[in-house]
Amino acid sequence: MSELGTQGAMTVANALASIAVRDLSAARGWYEALLGGDGNQPMPEVVEWQFERGGGLQVYLAPERAGNGSCTLIIDDIDGLATRFRELGISDVEPTRDHRVDTIMIKDPDGNSLLLHQLDAP
Repeated sequence: MSELGTQGAMTVANALASIAVRDLSAARGWYEALLGGDGNQPMPEVVEWQFERGGGLQVYLAPERAGNGSCTLIIDDIDGLATRFRELGISDVEPTRDHRVDTIMIKDPDGNSLLLHQLDAP
């Protein structure tokens, strides 16, 4: 049992992934092209996207941490996404296929890893 125990355990309502970048303006453009929509800027150093089924992605200015992050985005159409990536000039986007999941791993301009993940139907 951990030191925290189970007494008063927190309830998590949702999650927000965050990625540190060197240049927020450049990263915003790249992520808007990737996600297909404008980000919301709640603070000068943060741009974020909320997803329709919950959760979100936050890109924030922190040059000293940039390039060391990773996150997984669950998607519905990995083949359509691969086609879109090729149209955007992102290379090496052929999905890796498994009997339960298909994935594409890409890196943003700062070197942060993004795993795009589509569960196969049961």
